[in-house]
Amino acid sequence: MGFFSKIASGLKKTRESIMGSVNSMLKAFTKIDEELFEELEEILIMGDVGATTSAHICEELRRRVKEEGVTDPEEVKRLLREITADMLRGGQELHMATKPSVILVIGVNGVGKTTTIGKMAARFIGEGKKVVLGAADTFRAAAIEQLDIWAKRAGADIVKHAQDADPAAVVFDAIAAAKARGADVVICDTAGRLHNKTNLMNELAKISRVIERELPDADREVLLVLDATTGQNAVNQAREFKNAAGITGIVLTKLDGTARGGVVLAIREDLQVPVKFIGVGEGVDDLQPFDPDEFTAGLFDE
Repeated sequence: MGFFSKIASGLKKTRESIMGSVNSMLKAFTKIDEELFEELEEILIMGDVGATTSAHICEELRRRVKEEGVTDPEEVKRLLREITADMLRGGQELHMATKPSVILVIGVNGVGKTTTIGKMAARFIGEGKKVVLGAADTFRAAAIEQLDIWAKRAGADIVKHAQDADPAAVVFDAIAAAKARGADVVICDTAGRLHNKTNLMNELAKISRVIERELPDADREVLLVLDATTGQNAVNQAREFKNAAGITGIVLTKLDGTARGGVVLAIREDLQVPVKFIGVGEGVDDLQPFDPDEFTAGLFDE
């Protein structure tokens, strides 16, 4: 299956939900009026685009309709597609020019964090990069074991300690291993839950200090993994982590299993954080770099 086919297939439920409603609504209108904009805004909100983002899209749509003198309701879909693509563009590229670069992967348990790291490692190794994984989610034995399995599958090196070890010490050793072995990238897993939120955020801050001290000039990405099936809850999670951990990008998993793919727009617009990867299936190659134009095409093409 080609790249676009994967995206289009992964967005099937979202496309049928949002665009199915949009198409039905547009057929009911013979002219573009305020009622059309209000109905469209409601459809977008119901599609997990979020109230603020939906209002912004419709405001931009009003402006473009007036500016271009559009009168045919069917033309609304073209404008909607253009506005959506414009909103999603910018910042989706990974910054990994240094050797090594560091990717810190964060997120609550159950979102597919460890699997995402494994798939990311497989992608980089497929590009000819040498990858070291740091198993710094030491509070969950299964996370260390799962990452170990992925390391073997992908062909990546792994640095791991015993369960309940200091996560920052694991990151320190992973960075040391990457330097010694001439690795291109270090990808570090982190805990998704500690005894309370303050502990978790303190732990992430401690890991960040280790990275800053050991690789002060390295390119660093802090990627938050979110489960698309949770809709607006994913936006709330992103908001909390952004405030505490300075995230540079989002990985949105499980898009193929939900009609809530509109949450991509809410995350991008409400939080001004770019989406860097999307998960559109179970396969190792189903973690795709986020392409705003491909995503929009997959969302709108029937």
